[in-house]
Amino acid sequence: MSLALVSAAEVAAHLGAHDTLIDARSPAEFAEDHLPGAVNWPVLDDEQRRIVGTLFKQVSPLQARKVGGAMVARNIASHLERWVADKPREWRPLVYCWRGGQRSGTLAWFLGQVGFRTVQLQGGYKAFRAIVRDELERLPARFDFHVLCGRTGSGKTRLLQALAEAGAQTLDLEGLAGHRGSVLGGWPGRPQPSQKRFDTCVWQALSGFDPARPVYVEGESRKIGLLRVPEALILQLREHGRCLRVELADAARLRLLLDEYGHFAANVGGFVRLLDGLVELRGRETVQAWQAQARAGQWAEVFGALMQRHYDPLYERSLRQGYRHMDQARVLQLPDAEPTTLRAVVAELPV
Repeated sequence: MSLALVSAAEVAAHLGAHDTLIDARSPAEFAEDHLPGAVNWPVLDDEQRRIVGTLFKQVSPLQARKVGGAMVARNIASHLERWVADKPREWRPLVYCWRGGQRSGTLAWFLGQVGFRTVQLQGGYKAFRAIVRDELERLPARFDFHVLCGRTGSGKTRLLQALAEAGAQTLDLEGLAGHRGSVLGGWPGRPQPSQKRFDTCVWQALSGFDPARPVYVEGESRKIGLLRVPEALILQLREHGRCLRVELADAARLRLLLDEYGHFAANVGGFVRLLDGLVELRGRETVQAWQAQARAGQWAEVFGALMQRHYDPLYERSLRQGYRHMDQARVLQLPDAEPTTLRAVVAELPV
C-alpha cells in the first residue's frame, strides 16, 4: 500500500478522522506532549535514542543508521506482534514523529506493507504544535466567557463542576493544570503536566466549544502553579469576561478549605515546607506561627489565619488589578457549598 501524507491543519480540524493516532517518538517525548488520544509506539526508546544520537555526533551518520536501524526493526516487530494482530483490514492509522521524518516514515511503511491504509503526519508533532500555538492566539476571542470570581474557599471549583454536570460548557483550567493555583495548591501524588501538554489540553477544550453558548471558567492568575495560562485567554477573560462574584460566609469557606486541603494532615512536613514560600510576603515570624499551629494539629486555626491574612488580601488586590467588568458582576451568594445548593444556583444560570 502506498503511504499518504496529511497536513497538521487537517488533523487538528478532524482529530477523529483516523482510527488510531500513533506517536512513534520516544516515551519521554510522548510524555511531554502528544496529539490528543494518541498512543505511543516508540521506534526508539529513550536510551536507544540517546545512543543513536551520540553515534551520529561523535562517530558518523552511517554508524548511527546501522545501529539505529537494527533497533528500529526490532522495536517495530515488537509493536506489530503486540498491537496489530486484532486490527481489521479497514483499520486506518495515522503515524507521526517529531518532524514527520524517518521514525514515523519507517513505522508507517511497515504498516502499509501489512496492508493498512496508513497516513503520515506531514511535519510531525512540530507542525501540530505550531497549529496549537497559533489557535491559542485566536480561539479565545470567539467565546462568551462567564468568569467565576471569588475568594479562596468560596466554592468556585465546586460550582464549575456543578455547571459541567448540568451540561454547561466549562473550561477547568485548574483541572487541566493539576493545581489549585495557590502556594498550597499542588494535588497530592499528581505532578503538573508540561507547559506544552497544558497548552494542548487547553486548545483541545476550546476547540470543542460552541461559540453560540456561554463558557464558564474560574478567574485565574497568569500562572497556575508552574504553568502559564495562554496570554490571549487571560486577556479575553479580563477584558471581556462577564464576571460572576461567588460569595460564601467565612465559616463555610473554612469548612470547605479544611475539606479540600485535609490531605496535609498526613503530610505536615510538606505543608510546613510550602509555607516557607510565604516568608517574603508575610514575614518569618507570622509564617513560623502558622507552622507551629500545623505541627500542633490546629488546622482550623492555621487555615483561618491563612484565609484572613494571606488569601483574602491577595484576592482583593488581584480584583483591583484584574477584571475590567468586575463592577458589573452578578453576585451569587451561597449559604453553603453543598450539592443541592449548587444545583439550585446553576438552575438560575444560562447554559
